Amino acid sequence: MPRIPLLIDTDPGVDDALALLMAFNDPGHEVVGLTVCAGNVGLEHTVANALKLCEVVGRDDVPVFAGADRPLLHPAGDAGYIHGRDGFGEAGLAPAARGARDEHAALAILRLSHEHAGRLLLVALGPLTNLALALRLDPTLPQRVARCVVMGGAVTGKGNVSDVAEFNAWFDPEAARIVFEAFPRVELADWEVVLRHPLGVADTEAWMRAPGPRAAFYAAISRFTLDWWRERGHAEWCCADAVAMALALEPGSAAPLEERPMAVELAHGPGRGATVVDWERSGAGPDNVAILMDYDQARFEALVRGALAGLHEGPAGG
Repeated sequence: MPRIPLLIDTDPGVDDALALLMAFNDPGHEVVGLTVCAGNVGLEHTVANALKLCEVVGRDDVPVFAGADRPLLHPAGDAGYIHGRDGFGEAGLAPAARGARDEHAALAILRLSHEHAGRLLLVALGPLTNLALALRLDPTLPQRVARCVVMGGAVTGKGNVSDVAEFNAWFDPEAARIVFEAFPRVELADWEVVLRHPLGVADTEAWMRAPGPRAAFYAAISRFTLDWWRERGHAEWCCADAVAMALALEPGSAAPLEERPMAVELAHGPGRGATVVDWERSGAGPDNVAILMDYDQARFEALVRGALAGLHEGPAGG
């Protein structure tokens, strides 16, 4: 059976790195490109981190495309306080031997959507700036995408970067609004479902003792982040992008998704970046998001464990 083409828009980031390891470890999907934006840290670092991860997993054939170095309209702060100033935990890794392609990420998204029209799985793990630029260049993009999975939002207003907003939506809410208005159906893994699917810090550290370069690499870059959680008294940590990637790779392990209308708040003030879900469908807007409410925790942990070890663990009963 042909592998599903997978295009990942990302801003690595320790959580992005785990999601990317999951994607590269999945035998049913073929990563056809990484399009990179600023978000967790600046674009220079996120591009370097994407290239380094490809090198670690032996996939220098996967093209990496640099994209937006800032939000569409208004500046926003990064998340270096949790990922390290370089996004990879200030681990001091040697840079990758190769560089990014010359093609801009937004143009690469459009080109790859034509090359894999009707089959493409598009997964967005960071701010949606690159996707918004692609949509402004070609509004027909959604017609060629089989599935669009986004990590972002906080569907009842339990944010992680403000009282109501999740980081990716808050970083570039104008871009988020463009994307959610353009795609007729986005599968959404929001911050609140991530909170319901934490990983044990001690468990993660045990999994990272697996032999091989992937586990050693992730142990090096995640120490800063895991210490951040531990110093705040948490025995568990939340890896948002890993939850989104689990939904993308194995949707059959998810509970039924909740289809609802959703809008993004753009006003400057305490509500900026909020993702407002019309749970009662009281307005006129169509259902544009399919919200992940629950995922099989054992299967999620198996996907993470397998990605760190570089071994595919098949679904239970399969």
